[in-house]
Amino acid sequence: MSTFEGIPSAAFRFYEELEENNNREWWLEHKDIYDAAVKEPLAALLSELEPEFGPAKIFRPNRDVRFSQDKSPYKTAQGAFAASHEGLGFYLQVSADGLLVGGGCHSYTPAQLARFRAAVDAPDSGGELQQIVDSVAAAGFAIQGEKLKTVPRGFDKDHPRAELLKHKSLSAGVEVGEPEWLSTPSAKQEIADRWELLRPLVEWVGKHAAP
Repeated sequence: MSTFEGIPSAAFRFYEELEENNNREWWLEHKDIYDAAVKEPLAALLSELEPEFGPAKIFRPNRDVRFSQDKSPYKTAQGAFAASHEGLGFYLQVSADGLLVGGGCHSYTPAQLARFRAAVDAPDSGGELQQIVDSVAAAGFAIQGEKLKTVPRGFDKDHPRAELLKHKSLSAGVEVGEPEWLSTPSAKQEIADRWELLRPLVEWVGKHAAP
């Protein structure tokens, strides 16, 4: 495994061009750029972050077009996920817009969702999550996840944590863009610092909702 030297600007230019040329012929002609500017730097980065955040998976660049009207064969972003539990962990994404850093849980089983809501409802664990979410938001992350329009059945519509109860999944992310440090080795620490800010959220969900 090579040493991480940063994510080069060529990675973001690759996706700018892919958005205009999303076809197999163009991809094959430019696959060496994808390998050198996107896949290999991400693999090196994730390998170096593994001792702190666990093993990570780089997602396939191909889209599943079987049930989609959009038959574009390739994703216009490269994602990677370091999972602490199934569907729970730390996320990275490279696209034409730059780098996105995130973390949390992107889906719950019915049993996990029930445990999540019970923990949000409980004063101690729910209050702890509210403090975590407020801290993450204050650090510049957008609180995300699929939400109901109203408080779920069985809970007071005026519940002090009504907005958290509406969540069917819970994550947070920040669009970093393309800062100067991104193409240097210091990107590793910048990303690690942001994942570390999200660790309390990931660990809370892991403790109260994950199996």
